[in-house]
Amino acid sequence: MCTLPCTYGFRTAHQRGKAPCCFDCIPCPDGEIANVTNMEYCWSCPEDKWSNLNKDKCIERNIDFLSYGSMLGDTLCSIASIFLVTTAAVLFVFVKFRRSPIVRANDRNLSFILLMSIMLSFLCAFLFIGYPVELTCMLRRAAFGFIFTVAVSAVLGKTVTVIIAFNATKPNSTFRKWIGTRISIGLVLLFSFGELFICIAWLICSPPFVDTDTKTIPGTIIIQCNEGSFAAFYVVISYIGLLALFSFILAFIVRKLPASFNDAQYITFSMVVFCSVWISFIPIYLSSKGKYVVAVEIFTILVSTGGLLLCIFAPKCYIILAKPELNSKKHLLKPRL
Repeated sequence: MCTLPCTYGFRTAHQRGKAPCCFDCIPCPDGEIANVTNMEYCWSCPEDKWSNLNKDKCIERNIDFLSYGSMLGDTLCSIASIFLVTTAAVLFVFVKFRRSPIVRANDRNLSFILLMSIMLSFLCAFLFIGYPVELTCMLRRAAFGFIFTVAVSAVLGKTVTVIIAFNATKPNSTFRKWIGTRISIGLVLLFSFGELFICIAWLICSPPFVDTDTKTIPGTIIIQCNEGSFAAFYVVISYIGLLALFSFILAFIVRKLPASFNDAQYITFSMVVFCSVWISFIPIYLSSKGKYVVAVEIFTILVSTGGLLLCIFAPKCYIILAKPELNSKKHLLKPRL
């Protein structure tokens, strides 16, 4: 007795040792269809299409990217917006009270540079959301790398300022000649231009571009930004990591200075948060797929930058707004046990 014809979505597989009309009906694999009865082979769908559930028709693939309007995209936008408004408020407070002792201590110019770079870092998060295009792919990588370097360089400059300010109080100290100089600003410019050079070389030699991935998630086209050069991407990240590590080491060494120089304690803690977040980022980034890769990048930027904002500026804002009696030169210079 012959086998009934194989319907759509199945191909024939002849049964050995039996009549030619005896065969098994094998379901077509994902991405292939059979829209004629008794097909010997399934047809592969075009690259931009996928088989439907019945495996008898090729349909458009789902397009996957982190979009505005999605729950994940809107959540990250909301978090970035809250941090952005908070940073603007802190900057307003520091500008308004720029002549107060607690703002002037530890180089207020560096504080303004750090706050501006933190604001720009939060703005960078919006470049990662939406349909990727060539311009945003290049901007998100270069802007992220350069702005983060400015922020970390400013933290490093603050640490150097703490060291100079404390050691200059010692008798016959050679550090006194550095008081009033722009060495900290010079460090920020030096390290920032170093990262800028790397980013420009990256954009010229092997710039990021829009790429599609049809292999990672079946039935889905992932629209994503390809780094162009993974080596350049990791050089940018490593550069920032080395600056953060160096800043942490310096701040850790001088963390037990007198209370009037206690910015080192806040810097140490902020660098612990910063480095911990970015160390955790690498394995999570490599194991994520689709739009979640971008979401991990944004979340890492927000958490690490938010750590800098809260650890370094929250204590000062608390004193300025809630404990104004502590915002005095007499209190800052008062010896404490």
